[in-house]
Amino acid sequence: MNSSALHCISYGLYVVSSRQGDRLNGQIANTVFQVTSEPATIAVSVNKQNLTHEFIRSSRVFSVSVLSQETPMRFIGRFGFQSGREIDKFAEVQYRIGHTGAPIVLDHALAFLEASVIQEKDAGTHTIFIGEVVDAEILKAGSCMTYSYYHEVKRGKAPKTAPTYIEEQVEEETKGGGAMAKYECTVCGYVYDPELGDPDADIKPGTTFEDLPEDWVCPVCGAGKEDFEKVA
Repeated sequence: MNSSALHCISYGLYVVSSRQGDRLNGQIANTVFQVTSEPATIAVSVNKQNLTHEFIRSSRVFSVSVLSQETPMRFIGRFGFQSGREIDKFAEVQYRIGHTGAPIVLDHALAFLEASVIQEKDAGTHTIFIGEVVDAEILKAGSCMTYSYYHEVKRGKAPKTAPTYIEEQVEEETKGGGAMAKYECTVCGYVYDPELGDPDADIKPGTTFEDLPEDWVCPVCGAGKEDFEKVA
């Protein structure tokens, strides 16, 4: 079976958020879809290991913020590769509390939907939460971030808890040594490509890994240079 065929299914990139008492949390998700139009219902697939799963199951509410193509990788890394058990993901992030009490992330969002859970389905490692939409709003104009754009243009990776995660081998074109060797993050799998640089951090194309500033960090998960290994 060629699992790459699954990559042909269309996905977006979202921040799914919820709360438990006074605590707020959110995560990156790509599996959000509309179920019905009348009444309007949406569904989201969340890994059972994630803190957001615990919060949604407890509060029975969630919000979905639709991210734009311009969303910085560090923002995606904050919500996608760091745990709310270790950091406050909403610190220094613009958000508001919705009608259900769920937090709604506003930074880099083009639109949001807010829902109350009416049903859930067990999907093995994940739970599919189905919610009736209680509020929705367009925040600004722009192009939505697709999962394809995230992978092919932003060079992003899927967390191991994502429903679309497929263990990947480093492609042949990423291998090799020399002055322009590529380096892979041992934490999240992001590959630094000198030919592309890191636009979000103002690192110009053609900058070798060795010439990166010592305080440069992985644009996906925030790991330091010491956590990178040359791709053999």
